[in-house]
Amino acid sequence: MAYKIDADACVGCGSCAAECPVECIKEKDGKFVINPDECLECGACAGACPVGAPALDA
Repeated sequence: MAYKIDADACVGCGSCAAECPVECIKEKDGKFVINPDECLECGACAGACPVGAPALDA
């Protein structure tokens, strides 16, 4: 179960992408998205996000 970024909550700061150890977070249309096939589920992005946009995709 990979992490997913809530597009409505994302403020586009990029702090999640900067912390991702496998660089699976990319910017798209001013927001950030996680490639679920590359996500290690480590939670580094969630810890770095100031608004709590990344969460485990249920």
